Amino acid sequence: MRRSGRVGNAAVLAVVAVLGGCSHPPAGQEPAVPITTSASPGSASASAEPSAAGRLPGFVVLSDVDPRIHSDIRYATAHNFVGRPVAAYREPLCLLTRQAADALRRVQDAALAGGHSLKVYDCYRPQPAVDDFVAWSKSTREQQTKAEFYPDLAKDRLFADGYIGAPTAHSRGSTLDLTLVDEPAASQQPFVPGQPLVACTAPVGQRFADNSIDMGTGFDCFDARAHTDDPRITGTARDNRQLLRRLMTDAGFVNYDREWWHYRYRDEPYPDTYFALPVARSSVG
Repeated sequence: MRRSGRVGNAAVLAVVAVLGGCSHPPAGQEPAVPITTSASPGSASASAEPSAAGRLPGFVVLSDVDPRIHSDIRYATAHNFVGRPVAAYREPLCLLTRQAADALRRVQDAALAGGHSLKVYDCYRPQPAVDDFVAWSKSTREQQTKAEFYPDLAKDRLFADGYIGAPTAHSRGSTLDLTLVDEPAASQQPFVPGQPLVACTAPVGQRFADNSIDMGTGFDCFDARAHTDDPRITGTARDNRQLLRRLMTDAGFVNYDREWWHYRYRDEPYPDTYFALPVARSSVG
């Protein structure tokens, strides 16, 4: 896997097109922490022109579409597997294509009817953020989050074991990571850098006090127990995963079976295009 080169044409600064010479996972599957690398300049096999002023075409801020949905955009903070804010996350916003956002609003209606609400962790993920993940994964430093996010796995195994790979549907704007919370949502204690870390696989009362209902592991947990149907996840946590999958599937989303939190809108408008503009309100106009 190689790091991305710069796209030389200013007209496509908002877009990183389909990868050249990089294999895709089987249909319906993605790496557990999805990564993509871009084609070299001039080698792209598909592209989409950005709208005026270099904006993401047809994208919206989710909170403008449905302010009822909670958010906890982890990559804009220090509480993620990298251990610091990730490149190109300028604001803690969920950006999505209009089609995916409208579908998610329907999911929210159904969730509220059952006493729950959605909470998003990540939505559109720009190419520079993906490059940042790749660089992090290749470094022997920056392992301050191991105790929480990959407690039972050596960092140099993350590529070999498929937890980091290529490409990611997140950069196409219709994929997101999310969970369910009880409604009204309980308060969540803020993460304090330097605080003692607890394994993402620990029981719900011991791991980070996310206000998510119990899903069996924390978000972004590099462990087979994060697989949606892992047999070790039983009882309430298994029921909660099935509830989330049912709600999302009914609205046209597809789960990646190695991450209980990861869903892609089936009828995504840009199935072959990877965008690079930052996560910021200015990117959607």
